[in-house]
Amino acid sequence: MALDLDGTVVAPDDTVPAEVCAAVGAVVAAGVPVVLSTGRSVHHTRPVAEVLGLRSGWLVCSNGSVIATIDPPVVTDTMTFDAGPAVRLLQKHLPDALVAVEELGVGYRVTAPFPEGELAGEQVVMDVDALVREPVTRVILRSPGEEPDHFLDVVGKLGLQDVSYAVGYTAWLDIAPKGVSKAFALSSVARRLGVPASAALAVGDGRNDVEMLQWAGVGAAMGHAPAELQDVADVVTGSFDELGLVSLLRRWFP
Repeated sequence: MALDLDGTVVAPDDTVPAEVCAAVGAVVAAGVPVVLSTGRSVHHTRPVAEVLGLRSGWLVCSNGSVIATIDPPVVTDTMTFDAGPAVRLLQKHLPDALVAVEELGVGYRVTAPFPEGELAGEQVVMDVDALVREPVTRVILRSPGEEPDHFLDVVGKLGLQDVSYAVGYTAWLDIAPKGVSKAFALSSVARRLGVPASAALAVGDGRNDVEMLQWAGVGAAMGHAPAELQDVADVVTGSFDELGLVSLLRRWFP
C-alpha cells in the first residue's frame, strides 16, 4: 500500500488523526507493506512514519527522487538532475518566485526564506546560480503573490523540457528529474518487495499523485482531490475531513 501524506494521512496542522493511525495499523497487522509516498523530504517524512507506528519498510520521498528505509534510517537511492535551465526559464516569467533546492537530511538552500511552516529543516539563503550549480534531487518554486490558477497557466505554457514537474494546490511547483515520479520510485520498491503493481493500492489527493494512482492495481483519490486526479482514479473516497482514507482502508482491513 502506497500512501501520500499531506491531505491524505496528515492534516493541515501537521497532525495525524487517531482513526487514521488505527486504520493504517490494521494494514500493518495484516502483513501488508505500507510505503509512505510523498513530496516531503526524508527528514520531514520519518516523524510521520513514527506516528503511524511503521517500524520498518520503505519511504518514497521528494516525489520519487529519494528512496529510503525506515530502519535502519538509510537513503538508498537518489535521482539528480541539472535544474539550471528550467529554473532560469521559470524565473524569467515568474521573477518574484522563491526557489528552494533540497539538501538531504538538513533542509533547503533558498533564494529567500519561504513562508513559515512551508519547508521543514534549515533554510540557507544564497543566490540562484549557487543553488543550481551542482546536480540536485528536487527544486521547489513558490510564488506566494500569485493566484494558483494564473501560476498553473504560466507553468503550463512554458513547455518545460527534460524535467518532471507537478503543481500543488497553491502557487507551488515541484521539479524533479525527467521521468521521475512517485510511480517511478514505487516500482523500484515494489520489485524489492516482490510485489507486482497489480497488487498495490495507492491513495493520494494531489496532482503529483497522478502517475502513482495510474501505476497501482487500485488507485484511490481522496474526495477533495482535483478533478484531474479523480479522473484517473479507480476509486474516489471521502475527503480528509470525512476520514476518507479510513473508510477506504476498512473495506479491505476491517
